[in-house]
Amino acid sequence: MEIIYFKEIESTQKYLLDHLIENICIWSEYQTKGIGSRGNSWVGEKGNLFFSFSLNKNDLPKDLKLQSISIYYMFLLKEVLNGYGSKVKFKWPNDLYLDKKVGGCISNLKNDIIIVGIGLNTKSSIDFNALDIKIENETILYDFLGLVNKNISWSDVYKKLEKEFYANKFIMSNNLDLSKAKLNFDGSIELNNERIYSLR
Repeated sequence: MEIIYFKEIESTQKYLLDHLIENICIWSEYQTKGIGSRGNSWVGEKGNLFFSFSLNKNDLPKDLKLQSISIYYMFLLKEVLNGYGSKVKFKWPNDLYLDKKVGGCISNLKNDIIIVGIGLNTKSSIDFNALDIKIENETILYDFLGLVNKNISWSDVYKKLEKEFYANKFIMSNNLDLSKAKLNFDGSIELNNERIYSLR
């Protein structure tokens, strides 16, 4: 995968959506108009890690459903950070938390190309939280992309995800209590006889 660094960029996600190139990663430590979930802006301070990468959907793990993409890649990132000693936890469906949000993930499908965007507060954040370890952004990025290239099966990731989901259930910002939620293999949850794919 080709990796391109921009000192400053409007949005790594928008760049790939506009150019639609496969097998490329765009990263920066400052975005002027970052994109978050539901098209909202992602406000990130200078020095944090922002990146997007693209893959043909046929190159994804064969058992990975499209609706589980953000869950899959965000959990891989959590594994990388935990490996360096961070206590960051995965918050369903696509966030990393340390008391407050530390990072988030979005994904888009366009013309058979999957574009995944991740923002991670590695250095600082006014409204959220920052990572609890000192580590270079490049180290995180390259280790994460190394896992991406291994094309680990969804089944293997799900086994770990399932354990963490039941061990670390959160009360969501919209006051939805997940204490009785069931995690399904496709990444959705069942709560009150309803299947939910996103809390947004």
